Amino acid sequence: MAPELEATPALPFDLAAPYGLRMTEKRLLLLSTLNSLTEWHTTRCVPYARVRERMFAPGPAASIEGVPYLPVRLFKTHDLASVPREQVVRTMASSGTTSDAVSRIHLDRETAMRQSRVLAAIMATFIGRQRLPMAIIDNGDALKDRSRFNARSAAILGFSVLGRDHFHALDASMQLDAEGLQSFLDAHADEPVLVFGFTFLVWQALVRPLARDARQWRFPPGSTLVHGGGWKRLAEQSVGNDAFKQAVRESTGIERVFNYYGMVEQVGSIFMECEHGHLHAPVFADVVVRDPLTLAPLQAGHEGVLQVLSALPLSYPGHSLLTEDLGRLHGEDDCPCGRAGRHFSVAGRMPQAELRGCSDTRPLP
Repeated sequence: MAPELEATPALPFDLAAPYGLRMTEKRLLLLSTLNSLTEWHTTRCVPYARVRERMFAPGPAASIEGVPYLPVRLFKTHDLASVPREQVVRTMASSGTTSDAVSRIHLDRETAMRQSRVLAAIMATFIGRQRLPMAIIDNGDALKDRSRFNARSAAILGFSVLGRDHFHALDASMQLDAEGLQSFLDAHADEPVLVFGFTFLVWQALVRPLARDARQWRFPPGSTLVHGGGWKRLAEQSVGNDAFKQAVRESTGIERVFNYYGMVEQVGSIFMECEHGHLHAPVFADVVVRDPLTLAPLQAGHEGVLQVLSALPLSYPGHSLLTEDLGRLHGEDDCPCGRAGRHFSVAGRMPQAELRGCSDTRPLP
């Protein structure tokens, strides 16, 4: 296969307006970019080219729904890369507990830079562009090896660039450092702080201990919690999204609580939850809901398997992936929050799908 194309597929989107394109304009721009990425990976990744040839019609897709996709599980069984090994600057591994198989995602410098820029652009619409003091509900061990990351450490690193004066709120045994947290809050009592963590860790290691503490814990006014990752263990405790938010408010005083949906196979293209509880696709990404049996695209209101699309990946063929998650499309360009694009919800994992949520795979005492 030819090793080169004429040019690297561009990222032709306005970073200052990640939710600024309505349906017609966004689909034209994103579809063109995704078609370019399909050809890019076809010429550079032999396994991807074979899957595309056997499963999809040749030529460019006529719609977002027609873009060829890979089952996300394929990254567990095949080493998929679209750049030479010497260009890989970071390898990320997915989380998993029920088997030894993990996805390995290879990033070159350009893909890593795209992911960082897009993540910052998305988050700026929720927390502003200023770097806030940041409490990370984890310990510092996850970031020791900067060349090899799992899903948890990759997310921590990605979000860390949005903050300053970082404080890791858990000790080596994954217990809350209450005294250290109090010192952090005292030092930043007059300004909002950003709190980041995986959903179950936030619940188990922050919310519940603070709720049992005799002191009245209150984070500074205007503080924000951003959390994501596996909900399975919370669901087993009958803790849903609304109950989670209410408990956070009662134990910490944090009113701004945002969940996000994302995966290591498409780091950077996260789907943030808005003030009305909907997950939003930014201009750089999109989501399709498919029938679990026929894989036909479903209209809004119907539950099916989520396909996620991203304009970011150059170093591996991850621009269009069929996940193992169930979700429901709620609408497009009509969310009460005012953000354009598709908005949706995630219902959970498909039956018998492997447990893989980032925070589900970290044991706690």
